[in-house]
Amino acid sequence: MPNHKSAEKRDRQNKKKGARNMAVRSEARTTVKKVREAIDAGNKEDAQTALRAATAMLHSSASKGVVHKNNASRRISRLALLVNKMS
Repeated sequence: MPNHKSAEKRDRQNKKKGARNMAVRSEARTTVKKVREAIDAGNKEDAQTALRAATAMLHSSASKGVVHKNNASRRISRLALLVNKMS
């Protein structure tokens, strides 16, 4: 339990930020999962549309500070490579 007023505020802020980060991270994982499922199914059109959504979601999460920008870029790059290999 926080003992000072500033510590109480910091605790409230951390809970809010943690909840937001968890929601954003979860949504990003879901969009990446959809891309991988479309790749496994062999459906290139679905994979490309899912990749666009995943790219937007990962860039968004990086701009919010949920994941590092290099981490987001690496994930996008690897997904794009997998989608581009489908032919």
